[in-house]
Amino acid sequence: MLKGFGNFLLKELKELIRDPKIFIGMIIIPVIMFPLLGGIMNLSIQSAQEAVAKATLLIINHDVGDSATQLIANITSSFNVITINTTEHVNIVDLMSQNNVTEAIVIPSDFSANLTSGLQVRIEFYSVFSGVSMFSGVSATVIDSLIEQFNRKLRPNIVIPAKSVIVKGQVIKDLDAQTISNLMISQAIAMPIIIMILLSYSMQIAATSVAMEKEAKTLETLLTLPMDRFSILLGKLSGSIIVAAIGALAYMVGFTYYLNSLSSAIPSNVNLDLAALGLVPSMFGYALLGISLFVTLLSALALAVIISAFAEDVRSAQSLVGYIYPLIFIPSLALMYLDVNAIPMALRILIYSIPYSHPIITSKAVIMSDYTTALGGIAYVAVFTVAIMYFASRLFATEKILTAKLKFKGLAKRKEKPT
Repeated sequence: MLKGFGNFLLKELKELIRDPKIFIGMIIIPVIMFPLLGGIMNLSIQSAQEAVAKATLLIINHDVGDSATQLIANITSSFNVITINTTEHVNIVDLMSQNNVTEAIVIPSDFSANLTSGLQVRIEFYSVFSGVSMFSGVSATVIDSLIEQFNRKLRPNIVIPAKSVIVKGQVIKDLDAQTISNLMISQAIAMPIIIMILLSYSMQIAATSVAMEKEAKTLETLLTLPMDRFSILLGKLSGSIIVAAIGALAYMVGFTYYLNSLSSAIPSNVNLDLAALGLVPSMFGYALLGISLFVTLLSALALAVIISAFAEDVRSAQSLVGYIYPLIFIPSLALMYLDVNAIPMALRILIYSIPYSHPIITSKAVIMSDYTTALGGIAYVAVFTVAIMYFASRLFATEKILTAKLKFKGLAKRKEKPT
């Protein structure tokens, strides 16, 4: 019943694998992309560990007893410590800002006396929320471990850290930065996925549109019509944007349902209004995010049109566009859980240099009201977009769009060799 199926399947596989555009796009690039992403994550972990080792902790000591001195000595073994001994009330936010620290501990005046009496004592621990990152709670975890070591010398849970988080200068009691970060993680995941879907879909659509015209030999007729060729380019880009937006919306409806199904993982006693904390973008922030996404999408579509002009058919166009995907996927996957300001400088420069990473960076920046970063990213991507649009318009203005081809001579020669 399936006579000849094996031979035909083998022939098809050989043809696909021997096609250099498919071989590079589907095999070589993923083999390079995921180890590179893993390397970025490993470097980020090492950077976070080094940051903890170099971190400075502010200790406000209101106690003059020996127990407070012992606790400070225990913490000093793992942190650079700035100790302020005072019996007066202090503004913790101002002191942390003046000393340029993100974590602080306040030891109460009755600390040593209560420990001597065997009473449980609470020390105040403050941390500054600076953004969503999988490593945002590393320092707090180390401090918890040091306090636990101190407890073991006395008795379990005799020293309890009362955690508070500082969000944009506002102190939120009985909450830590990691809890807020966990609550915002769905947003941190959703935005990169939206951008990946939107960019990849729109680029495939734009490339396929041009390649179909070339493959069906209708592009020649289209270019002879009495209309501006730049209008043809804008028409193809606009159509691709609309269709890609519809596809992205459909994906996000399903993805939102998936995220909502994970809401049971959030502690039931945590009830936060992120808008009240200022952790939701303002209208100006949303406007900046929309502009960033639009100019990035426009540059990606123009780049797809340029690349597809060198393809002979639809399959070749889709394969060529696949070469750009690492520039979209790597920063998107990395920035899901990493804060761009917390990674090594070399990686930070690399990510900033990739235009397709800026909508994700902007989405995080506007939450923290960091409009300078957002505006800088928009300016950089806008310049890149103008350059790409110029090359695309020049390509449409000449006959090269009909004759341009991209060949891999070395791979082609090996393909022609008899087996």
